[in-house]
Amino acid sequence: MYVTPKVKEILSWYEGDNPGVKTNLARLLMHGKLGGTGKLVILPVDQGYEHGPARSFAPNPAAYDPHYLYQLAIEGGLSGYAAPLGSLEQGADTFAGEVPLILKVNSANSLATGRPDQAVTATVDDALRLGCVGVGFTMYPGSDACYDMQEELRELIREAKSKGLIAVVWSYPRGGAVSKAGETALDIIAYAAHMAALMGSTIIKVKPPKEGVDLEAAKGAYEKAQVPMSTLKERIEHVMQAAFAGKRLVVFSGGDAKDADGLLKEISEIAAGGGSGSIIGRNSFQRSKEDALKLLEQVVGIYRK
Repeated sequence: MYVTPKVKEILSWYEGDNPGVKTNLARLLMHGKLGGTGKLVILPVDQGYEHGPARSFAPNPAAYDPHYLYQLAIEGGLSGYAAPLGSLEQGADTFAGEVPLILKVNSANSLATGRPDQAVTATVDDALRLGCVGVGFTMYPGSDACYDMQEELRELIREAKSKGLIAVVWSYPRGGAVSKAGETALDIIAYAAHMAALMGSTIIKVKPPKEGVDLEAAKGAYEKAQVPMSTLKERIEHVMQAAFAGKRLVVFSGGDAKDADGLLKEISEIAAGGGSGSIIGRNSFQRSKEDALKLLEQVVGIYRK
């Protein structure tokens, strides 16, 4: 597999990782229409656990079939496809080798109440069996369960890397000292990205940050440093700065379904701010395939510039 100078540079940032991890990271970075650019667009479909089947797939019933989701990622020329165990199993043989896979190994659901937490629903060995490049894990900084989740993640990352797999961390702050409105404040998102980097994440997934500082203890530091935050581009730059001065790949979620123009404008700002890419779920698979492929082509075009 040819590896571009840009991808070689990115691999050099992961100094403590073994050749297996770097090979799988290269597989992801060299795949699809953005292969070799250092940018990523990934299809994540883990919403069935979180939101239920109808809320996830009724807008586009074809997406109830896991084969459709594989096809969307493949035909869209995306960098990879991330999903829970059952979804990946239903298609792993048919589409073997056609798109890099990331096994999402923990999940929450809308039927449970109580502290924000997720159950571990798959293993590193499942990822190896399915030919995945890595595993994905959601961490909730701020939750009453956050310390337990961090310890689970520590062990997951240790095992995954020891077996040559990358670790992708969904870092979503909630609970504790984080206000509901502040879950996407600039300081909280930057903190979440930094914490994921400190845990040893290969790739970090966070939400696009909004203007403002939520944590009272951080306000003075932001004011003294005069951190720019009036535009999304500036906020993305700060999040990348928090991810080891841009030496960790950070991809940004597409969030709730929105109109195409709004999504593309947001992604243009992410790209301008130096973000590593986007991980777009509902904004793609809830559209018809024709509309989704058109949208994904536009997204890829933004990062290809």
